[in-house]
Parts: sequence; C-alpha cells; structure tokens
Amino acid sequence: MEDRTTEVVFKKETVGKLLSLNFKDEKTKVTGDAVVLMAEMLKIFVEEAARRCQKQAEVENCDVVDIEHFEKILPQLLLDF
Repeated sequence: MEDRTTEVVFKKETVGKLLSLNFKDEKTKVTGDAVVLMAEMLKIFVEEAARRCQKQAEVENCDVVDIEHFEKILPQLLLDF
C-alpha cells in the first residue's frame, strides 16, 4: 500500500464552536487551552482511526480502504477512547 502521510489539523475556532454548541447553559465558556487540548485529541483519534482502517484493509487483502473497514474498527476504537 502507498503511504500518503498528511498532517491532520483542526481549526481552533471550529473545535471551540463544536464544543460550545453542546453546552446546555449558554453562559458556559471554553478556554483556549481546552480547545487546543480537544483539537489534539481529535487529531489523535482521526489518525488512529486511519491506521486501524488501513490495517483492516490489509488483513482483507484490499488495496483501498472503504467505509466497511471503518465500520469494522469503529466499536473497538470508541471503547479505546
């Protein structure tokens, strides 16, 4: 398989907005440090999901990672995080 390494980046503004959309009290605020930490967690989560999907595709002798590979790794990925 071909290795196409690209940097996963989440915009701090987007992460902050997603976090604040889920607060029950609109007065709740998110600090910059919390947004940076959450962006890093999202990055790690996405990179790990991609790695596991690639491994699953290799186990199945597939040259292309498909949604079915993601569906197979998702339950364990969620339990690990």
